[in-house]
Amino acid sequence: MKLTRVWPGRARPGGTGLRGDAPRSRTPARSGRRDRGQVALEYLGFLPVLLLVGLAGLQLGLASYAAQQAGTAARAAARAESDDDEATSGGAAARAATSGWLDVTPGDPESSDGQVSVTVTVDIPQVVPFWSFDPVRRTATMPLPATPEEGP
Repeated sequence: MKLTRVWPGRARPGGTGLRGDAPRSRTPARSGRRDRGQVALEYLGFLPVLLLVGLAGLQLGLASYAAQQAGTAARAAARAESDDDEATSGGAAARAATSGWLDVTPGDPESSDGQVSVTVTVDIPQVVPFWSFDPVRRTATMPLPATPEEGP
């Protein structure tokens, strides 16, 4: 007597139930034609979501880059304002220290207690139309040069 192993759901009339038997299709051979292009349509449906995620990542990268550039511009402006050389203004130094495509607005320097502070505002470029950020503001403080004391 020959023992055959039958797996649930795989037994067919005329077959042994072993793995070597190829399963028969229960649908007509033409049904595969209706499924053609389904993957392309699913990809086209998912493409806007993928594009939006990519643009959101780019927007966050631009926001962090603008924040870094604002700090650099504030330090450069404060350094220029604390220098004895009156030829270099803080605003020019702030614009020169940042990328040319960013909108940089240096504030007025404030002097107190032997220090000068400058606040710089940088607008964050907008990539995603409905997602906007407030401008980035950074402040830097530098010491003023010591004035020589008058002797007797």
